[in-house]
Amino acid sequence: MPDRITNTINVVGSDEPALRPTVINMYGGDLGNLQLWWAAWEKFMFDTPLTIQSKDDIITKPPYQLLQPIKKAKYPDITEEEEKVSLPLQTMCGAIFDAILVHMMNTVSEPDVWQSLKKTMVENLNRQKVPHTLEILETVYGKSDIITLQEVSASFIDQARKRSLGQQFWIVSPADLDAVRDQNSVIFLKKETFPAGPSAEITALVENSFEEGAAVPIANGDILAITATDRDGIPFVITSFHGDTNGLATKPVLSAVIKAMASDSTLMTHKLVFGLDANTYEKAKPGKQQDVLDWGEHYVSYDLTSCWGDVPNPSNYTTFNSRTYLQTQLNKACKKSDKRGNGDVNPKDFILFGKGDFKVSRTWKDNTGENKYIEDMAFPTLKFPSDHGILATVLEPIAPS
Repeated sequence: MPDRITNTINVVGSDEPALRPTVINMYGGDLGNLQLWWAAWEKFMFDTPLTIQSKDDIITKPPYQLLQPIKKAKYPDITEEEEKVSLPLQTMCGAIFDAILVHMMNTVSEPDVWQSLKKTMVENLNRQKVPHTLEILETVYGKSDIITLQEVSASFIDQARKRSLGQQFWIVSPADLDAVRDQNSVIFLKKETFPAGPSAEITALVENSFEEGAAVPIANGDILAITATDRDGIPFVITSFHGDTNGLATKPVLSAVIKAMASDSTLMTHKLVFGLDANTYEKAKPGKQQDVLDWGEHYVSYDLTSCWGDVPNPSNYTTFNSRTYLQTQLNKACKKSDKRGNGDVNPKDFILFGKGDFKVSRTWKDNTGENKYIEDMAFPTLKFPSDHGILATVLEPIAPS
């Protein structure tokens, strides 16, 4: 959690983000020894006020004050005592973690060697990530009627609106945009197809439709649900959602969307299109991860189907990535030789819609940015910036009987 919030912070009025001094981000300062690192780290975390856009206004705080409590409801493995002291505890653990990485890199390699290699990777995988993603959307998927995106930064949204995408699409972000965690679900609506743009945001209605007392592991920005009417006068509910790592929020969120639509008479005639990173698994750990076949049974129970049909193929993967030990989730790290067996290779991404509303004309996935998917290839790559493949489908309306 501390890395997610302080790793890279988009600052109001600056084209360059603020970067925590660490091995695992774009920080360009000298990390050649622990003394240099600690002086920079302490100054950044405690003595560098940063101006960021919050939900309602612009705030200025040093990074340590941006940290958020770690809730047992979202991370059930932590104790109640750990939740109470989670702010100072994560600050201390963050410092220990960064110090270990700096020591490790300077032990196994010379500072000039590894820092030079890091700069090359940063340029290709980080600094060019947003421009490259926007280029793919413009040149390859610019004719789409609806695009749903997840884990989108506020900077990405601003840059998209300034490009040709902003002329072609209504770019809709959550009213409750999370500028601190900076991971938001977003929807692009083709202006030609939806000339009036979005009608309303109903995210709050969805979130208020969870089962009473249910601890659903979501954060601000994970869900975006809107209404819109196309040029033929057909009303839609369009939803974008990013599931938690284990996929345990995916079923409750879909249930809440359906319940929200049923609770409002003005929404009952709307057609649902739902694009999501479901974070489902081929071989889920029972009770701890969302199984993909169980997920299929869940959406079918609401008379929905998916771009993959009623029964998704568990080996139809949309992710293939593995993590080195230079990142914060060490439980997901593995050796290069184990990347296929121990990596995240799973069927995670879906487009849902009413079984009686549409039929699939064509569905494809893409991990190259060239409308094609190379199986058994790990990504992101220097050319493809995402750790999830792009999922695209052409839907044909079903005429009412």
